[in-house]
Amino acid sequence: MTGEHNNMVTILKRSKGRKKAIWRSRIHFPGRFSDTCFSNTMARHLALAPLLLACLIFTVSTNQATASQDKVIQDTVNQIKAVSLLQEDMLGAVRAYTAKHDDTLLDLARNNGLGFVEIVAANQGIDPWIPGAGTAITLPTGHLLPDAPREGVVINLAEHRLYHFTSEGITTYAIGVGREGWNTPLGVTKIVRKKKNPIWYPPQSIRDEKPDLPKVVRAGPNNPLGQHALYFDWPTYLVHGTNMPWGVGRRVSHGCIRLYPESIERLFSEVDVGTRVEVIDQPIKIGRFEGELYLEVYPEPDQADELERDGHFESAAKRSNSDAYYKIRSDAGDNLSRLNWPAIRSTLAERTGVPVRITLAKHAETSAE
Repeated sequence: MTGEHNNMVTILKRSKGRKKAIWRSRIHFPGRFSDTCFSNTMARHLALAPLLLACLIFTVSTNQATASQDKVIQDTVNQIKAVSLLQEDMLGAVRAYTAKHDDTLLDLARNNGLGFVEIVAANQGIDPWIPGAGTAITLPTGHLLPDAPREGVVINLAEHRLYHFTSEGITTYAIGVGREGWNTPLGVTKIVRKKKNPIWYPPQSIRDEKPDLPKVVRAGPNNPLGQHALYFDWPTYLVHGTNMPWGVGRRVSHGCIRLYPESIERLFSEVDVGTRVEVIDQPIKIGRFEGELYLEVYPEPDQADELERDGHFESAAKRSNSDAYYKIRSDAGDNLSRLNWPAIRSTLAERTGVPVRITLAKHAETSAE
């Protein structure tokens, strides 16, 4: 199964009919926009919303509605919705699943738009090939948005994930990234070309590693670019499909970004030539959801290799957590006394890639460390 569990936009919809604001996750596919994606939390951040709303009321009350005016009104409402959506820090929700007899984590990853290391990190110690019937599986389908401009395409190498921001919502896809020695460069570029059934011209560096490779690989089942390719303004780097889906969510490429065939097909239809692309490396993400602070931490490259090989990792992170502690304290603001330091330390050590709430209930405060 690959289904339409992949390639989803998850938005937050407020449940109606209750005094307390309750939120639930809602699956939303590209090309369709929900009429109910507002929240009180997000609306407070929309400085222009009251002015825009006043303009709408004035227009409706002083002029007879025409088809042209209706379109302007609807376009303005859609812009407000889009801005409010892009200001939310949490995308989707983590889900629980009970394994069946013939399940593997590899299959569950693809069925749910996840990468292999991503799902193994969230289920360390479980045999990825034979999890066993009845085993509780965590599906890490909730993500804090990375700390980057929320426009165009953002690729976070550390979490093996690509985000696409549009006026209609946010889509996110699992990706395969470059292995050691073939790292994807960081920085800002753009999409300069789109190609269906691309032809691959292996660079000399790869042909030196694999002398049997031909100089030209035509479109077809043996082409590692798959059936769709998006070319960067960086020579030899691109986002593409694959003829080896098991490589998605792993460090196996020569620096390019690979997606599941069904994922690249959808992204290909969404992205225009000229779209901004930013490549970042953020293993630690911090964000807010419903007024609470969350922390999401991914394995470092050596730890990811251990996870892929052993299903768990023993090595400690090489990077210092000093910057993370500083940012957590800074983002906490007036809630510094509510920080849950044991949860913060365990999340930084375990690196499951699952967003963890790190603020205590308001009646339970601790001394700031």
